[in-house]
Amino acid sequence: MRRGIAATALVASLALAATACGGSDSGDSAGGPVTITWWDTSNATNEAPTYKALVKEFEAANKDIKVKYVNVPFDQAQNKFDTAAGSKGAPDILRSEVGWTPAFAKKGFFLPLDGTEALADQDKFQPNLIKQAQYDGKTYGVPFVTDTLALVYNKELYAKAGIKEAPKSWADLKKAAATIKSKTGVDGYWGSTQAYYAQSFLYGEGADTVDVAAKKITVKSPAAVKGYETWLSLFDGKGLHKADTTADAYAHIQDAFVNGKVASIIQGPWEITNFYKGAAFKDKANLGIATVPAGSAGKAGAPTGGHNLSVYAGSDKAHQEASLKFVKFMTSAKSQETIALKNSTLPTRDDAYTTEVKADPGIAGYQTVLSAAQPRPELPEYSSLWGPLDTELLAIAGGKKSLDKGLDSAETAIAKLVPDYSK
Repeated sequence: MRRGIAATALVASLALAATACGGSDSGDSAGGPVTITWWDTSNATNEAPTYKALVKEFEAANKDIKVKYVNVPFDQAQNKFDTAAGSKGAPDILRSEVGWTPAFAKKGFFLPLDGTEALADQDKFQPNLIKQAQYDGKTYGVPFVTDTLALVYNKELYAKAGIKEAPKSWADLKKAAATIKSKTGVDGYWGSTQAYYAQSFLYGEGADTVDVAAKKITVKSPAAVKGYETWLSLFDGKGLHKADTTADAYAHIQDAFVNGKVASIIQGPWEITNFYKGAAFKDKANLGIATVPAGSAGKAGAPTGGHNLSVYAGSDKAHQEASLKFVKFMTSAKSQETIALKNSTLPTRDDAYTTEVKADPGIAGYQTVLSAAQPRPELPEYSSLWGPLDTELLAIAGGKKSLDKGLDSAETAIAKLVPDYSK
């Protein structure tokens, strides 16, 4: 039965690739415009309309190019593109999550963009974003939207507790949480069990899950363990909300924050529009945004996320040239400004942070923390390392495993993903 379902899913995936690719079924006609296909992985309701409008603008200015827009659910896109590219039937352009970019580049699915029209404005983009679009010395994507994590907080609740500035360390956050609880009756902080969110605790100790240069798994290094100990300690104490290990934990934490039932959380800019929908942030100025607190080593940082626009290496020359022109248009300062204003996402280039864009306190706030964002190492498997950690950290936070046992299990699972790395 499972095999039959898997086979059906594969057929469906190939069917999508066949009908949505820029190859033989691209709709091109002799002497007519070139039709390129773009797989967009953004939210179909909140973000896609902005991209569709920009597609029409591009087509109006480039009569010789048509863009076939396809919105592919983010949680399905990586596997679907992998299947389609392997059969030479992928779309001409993919909105690629930054963790996918080096993985697909390693497989030869993406076109190197160095020296092409698409990267003509490379110096306008933030260097750390270009860095994580690279693999083996070449650039395989143009940064499209970016994100990172920040400490977001309710200014009114902090003021009622007499706290005048955001905590700069995890130790400060613990003290602030206790004070907020005493003064307002509201919890001061609610943390996440997800590995992506826990990553900041490693950076705070100068650690990471792996050391790429040394080809070593470091999830159990003394510094990493110290980071995870701090992460775990923030689920227990006055004003610190206990760990939510349910499937709906993300929604529970978000709902509590936007409705003023918890004073601060760690969150990314993809939630800016949803912050403003909550009762606590009808006044947008009440939203505080600060760099993720530092660890005991005095270091602060958060993972850099976001998406690149990448071009399929299997497309023919005409489709690649049209794709490069489209990528340049979509990542231009003007398009980036439009996207930021419509979707409340962070631009990837400095000249797109116009006065109008920075009038949104959410975007302006997150721009200030981007300098502390840490790019992911040039390791195709890097993003997949969070999978085992998601499982183990949930068990640790829920009291089902000790920190030591959980990290042992995570280390063993990670070793299978990077078999050439030592422990």
